[in-house]
Amino acid sequence: MKTILIVEDVEFNLDLLVQLLEDDYSILTASDGAAGIELAERACPDLILMDLSLPVIDGWEATRQLKANASLRHIPIIALTAHAMSGDEEKAKAAGCDDYLSKPIDEDVLFAKLQAFLGHDA
Repeated sequence: MKTILIVEDVEFNLDLLVQLLEDDYSILTASDGAAGIELAERACPDLILMDLSLPVIDGWEATRQLKANASLRHIPIIALTAHAMSGDEEKAKAAGCDDYLSKPIDEDVLFAKLQAFLGHDA
């Protein structure tokens, strides 16, 4: 079973993502960017869903640090954000995110992106 790290500080959003994904994936969670980096270093998940507006270290900086780490840079990071303004997707990708998903989350789009990165063997 593939492991997904969800880095999200809003409990409602976190709970929703866990409920959507827990049947098909092993789920790890962190509520701030620093904890997300630490957990990624310890667990080396198969994919990270990264909120960009996080306490302690924001998702932009957490992504930059993860992608700067040679042992972690291969992990796909999908930005999850309410920042759906023009140019935000490009900024997220410039920070190192491999893909981008705006909130509220469209379940079909989320699963399609997970499938693209993780393949069929959930």
